[in-house]
Amino acid sequence: MPPILLYDGVCGLCNRFVQFILRRDRNAVFRFASLQSSFAARILSGHGANPTDMDTVYVVLNYELPDESLLSRSDAVVFVLKQLGSLWRAAAFLLQLLPKFLRDPAYNAVARHRYRIFGRSDVCPAPSDKDQNRFLDQ
Repeated sequence: MPPILLYDGVCGLCNRFVQFILRRDRNAVFRFASLQSSFAARILSGHGANPTDMDTVYVVLNYELPDESLLSRSDAVVFVLKQLGSLWRAAAFLLQLLPKFLRDPAYNAVARHRYRIFGRSDVCPAPSDKDQNRFLDQ
């Protein structure tokens, strides 16, 4: 199973991140599900994560396999950038030069203010017809 990005479906920044990935993921590697979905809640609960915590983005690796794992916050962003290749792989490398104890507080600061800065929708935006099959919570 390809990696699955779990994101806050009503967050303007998170939805822009999903659109950013869709435009650059030439091999259609990623699948997506909003954190508000029962699909995401089931995965997060299985990993001991709080399914009501909308302050992070997650990447699920090896979904439904014995070695399924969950990346969160800056680790999830770095993983996504690496998968997008080229210039984005270089950006991921530079981000990884910063220790996690510095990256995650910066991530948390943006997450705390994301609705105020990037806006919030009342509902999760619907994917385009072309991308609909990549969204697992539809």
